[in-house]
Amino acid sequence: MSIIMLDILHDIVAHKRLEIETLRSDKSSLQQALLASSTGIIAEFKRKSPSKGWIKEDGRADVIPQAYQQAGAAAVSILTDSCYFGGSDDFIRTARKSGVTIPILYKNFVIDELQLMQAVLCGASAVLLIAACLTKQECRELIRKAHDLGLEVLLEMHTEDEIDYADLGPDLCGINNRNLGSFVTNVENSFRLAECLPKEVVKVSESGISNPIVVKELRSAGYRGFLIGENFMRATSPGDSLRQFIAQL
Repeated sequence: MSIIMLDILHDIVAHKRLEIETLRSDKSSLQQALLASSTGIIAEFKRKSPSKGWIKEDGRADVIPQAYQQAGAAAVSILTDSCYFGGSDDFIRTARKSGVTIPILYKNFVIDELQLMQAVLCGASAVLLIAACLTKQECRELIRKAHDLGLEVLLEMHTEDEIDYADLGPDLCGINNRNLGSFVTNVENSFRLAECLPKEVVKVSESGISNPIVVKELRSAGYRGFLIGENFMRATSPGDSLRQFIAQL
């Protein structure tokens, strides 16, 4: 190989290292965004539910996440599961291209590190891990791998039996108010389990939140993040619905 070709190869590899470093470091922090926010709302782009069918089949990833950002969301959650939620990794790419700069949560049923790589490549800031889907060892390894890739982890729990997963070192701990068996939601689950979580962890209440008063009560109970999707997605204009919700806070 000629000296000229070696010089070109050296330049290409050097530039590629810069690209990789940018990919690792150019991530907005979900944890810090929630701590700095007066509302803590993670507005969700969710077109479909396995229990209720289509919520907004024509919902556009280049419109709604951007509208959430303009309305004052602290972060955006985007469903990427295609079979049950009508989602796609491309929705995160599209949201980023439309101008979304706030943290994006990659929401899926993550069970393999390959999915973490997908989350990085599509532009997510953080990834959801669900305790009910993973053994403690699997969860520990996925948290470690996510951190190696520059992703934060929102670890979701549902019951007292799963609370010890919080000791594995996630960046945020979520309590899902939806029973994964019946899909019935009850916000009391967040109030009931709040005291069981480590005091220093950033707490997120997920699902079934539709009243600003409940957000205020959850904040008093120690929560800093509130994941709300269906309440906004069923509105004609999800962004306006979020704006009105925040105004009441």
